[in-house]
Amino acid sequence: MKDKVILLVEDSERDEELALRALRKNNIQNVVVVARDGEEALDYMLGTGAYAGRNPADIPTLMLLDIKLPKIDGLEVLRRLRADERTKLTPIVILTSSKEDKDRIEGYTSGANSYVRKPIEFVEFAEAVRQLGLYWLILNEPPPAADA
Repeated sequence: MKDKVILLVEDSERDEELALRALRKNNIQNVVVVARDGEEALDYMLGTGAYAGRNPADIPTLMLLDIKLPKIDGLEVLRRLRADERTKLTPIVILTSSKEDKDRIEGYTSGANSYVRKPIEFVEFAEAVRQLGLYWLILNEPPPAADA
């Protein structure tokens, strides 16, 4: 059985480290791949660019997606992934500091499974990650693999 991968798409080094620390603190042992901009996230998911040769059928168990990203913003990443047959069912949680209603509406309209605002304090952030992990990695029943 393949490792269950979490794709963390985050351009802030501070927020990336907080997320990784929160995952470790909550004993979430999944392999975490980090993409630091929208282009890298799409390359990883679609097996292009720096990830050419990676099998795009091996989709992550969960993507944690910031929306304020360089190169290609997170909402555009979300739209492109939902438009692609190989990635349209990937669980994608927007994890962002944005408090803008328009971002939340556009996120859900574009196909996000969930929208979570990043807490500022580490203890709250760790608890949010714990709950995300519990739900998305343990309780949630993902769609069957296309080749199943």
